Amino acid sequence: MFQLLGIPPQALFGQLLLGLINGSFYALLSLGLAVIFGMLNVVNMAHGALYMVGAFVAWLLLTYVGIGYWPALVLAPLIVGALGLVLERTMLRRLYKVDHLYGLLLTFGLALIFEGAFRHQFGVSGQPYPIPDLLKGGTNLGFMFLPTYRGWVVGFSILVCGATWFAIERTKLGAYLRAATENPTLVQAFGINVPVMVSLTYGFGVALAGLAGVLAAPIYQVNPLMGANLIIVVFAVVVIGGMGSILGAIVTGLGLGLLEGVTKVFYPEASNIVVFVIMAVVLMIKPAGLFGREK
Repeated sequence: MFQLLGIPPQALFGQLLLGLINGSFYALLSLGLAVIFGMLNVVNMAHGALYMVGAFVAWLLLTYVGIGYWPALVLAPLIVGALGLVLERTMLRRLYKVDHLYGLLLTFGLALIFEGAFRHQFGVSGQPYPIPDLLKGGTNLGFMFLPTYRGWVVGFSILVCGATWFAIERTKLGAYLRAATENPTLVQAFGINVPVMVSLTYGFGVALAGLAGVLAAPIYQVNPLMGANLIIVVFAVVVIGGMGSILGAIVTGLGLGLLEGVTKVFYPEASNIVVFVIMAVVLMIKPAGLFGREK
């Protein structure tokens, strides 16, 4: 069939793999955005910058401390999450009772500060990060060659996304989180410290961005602009899936990544805009997004 279309199977499956890898990062990043917006009603424009910070933390740990990929996979998200806690406690908390636009402007300013600071310190050239020895090489599937590390990124991202969805939608802690967004006073009456829960929620959301940064470091060179190049697409993914929808962020992120891959095969010129075209169509048909709820 593919030969009839003049498309080698290797090219199609190769682009599908690239699309699935991109979709994994879209899903992780949009999941963090959905958690923060769904629970805190904050449009976190600093998310892409914190993704970049996660990649740089992994690189700095390796370069200056000698800590490799596997410990960094735990330490970098914790460090980025701790940074998020500080930002929420010192800045964002003051803006919850005012218009959401102020939170958007604040986080956008923070993104510019982070990117400018890292660009000043490290320049704009990318810093290489080696693939861990355990994940080097690949597998010949007959119709394509599957690099082991890229397969790991896809599998691990889907696992993290699934675990996050389950924790928020199917556990008592997730029920408390959802209730705290609807009626924080009532939840506080049950002895739950809502401000601490809000801080931890923001910290967890940005920790997901830091985790995505560590996963991306061996694939894309670590540089201060890596988040700026990705965050616009991720915001489009969140809008398409439905602002605040956990399932929407995961499904839409993976699906649009695959769609981008297919578009690069059949119509390469449209691959950079296909996500935004779909966003425009979805907003016209269902403004709340595919998985969002109309208010």
